[in-house]
Amino acid sequence: MLEIFLAAFVTFFVVIDPPGIAPMFATMTQDMSAEWRRRMAWKSVAVATAVLIGFAFGGAWLLGKLGVTIDAFRIAGGVLLFLIAVDMLFEKRTERRTGRAEMVASEQAQHPNKYDDISVFPLAIPLISGPGAIASVMLLFTQHADWAARTALLAGAGANLALCLGAFLLAGPLTRLMGPTVAAMLTRIFGILLAALAAQFVVDGIRNAFAPS
Repeated sequence: MLEIFLAAFVTFFVVIDPPGIAPMFATMTQDMSAEWRRRMAWKSVAVATAVLIGFAFGGAWLLGKLGVTIDAFRIAGGVLLFLIAVDMLFEKRTERRTGRAEMVASEQAQHPNKYDDISVFPLAIPLISGPGAIASVMLLFTQHADWAARTALLAGAGANLALCLGAFLLAGPLTRLMGPTVAAMLTRIFGILLAALAAQFVVDGIRNAFAPS
């Protein structure tokens, strides 16, 4: 069981990449309050956990019933992730916040701490429980039928989700240390990295979809 746990832990560590998405969380939540950042951290990890468990037990059946392949899911996730990368590169989220504030100035004056809920998208999906993590949990579950092995697999995935939560909760102090200039620079750097990751999702999906059987 230990070997299965370690194999699952390494697999999900690579596909989820907790150290890599922690700075993205920090840049996405830099203008939010500490309480809202904590809420986004807990909620995103909870949603990602539910998604991975759901796809582990019923993902293959659901996609089969819908006639959707994992490669199609990978392409769709890549496109959505690319839209987030464009927002980060050109600060479209900041522009939307400014426009929204001008349209509902009176409401914002009464409720000044309204922030975008980014817990489900893009944090839980596709950054944490993205196509790679979903494909991995579905593939590993089909390879191991006994419940002891599946429990070890879920434990390996859960350990990585716990790492994500810990990294997210530490993002607040990191944001304060960065300052606005460094935060803006990192936003664009990670926007480029996100765009590259999104393009890789699309390329992999297209290549696998059209690969000869």
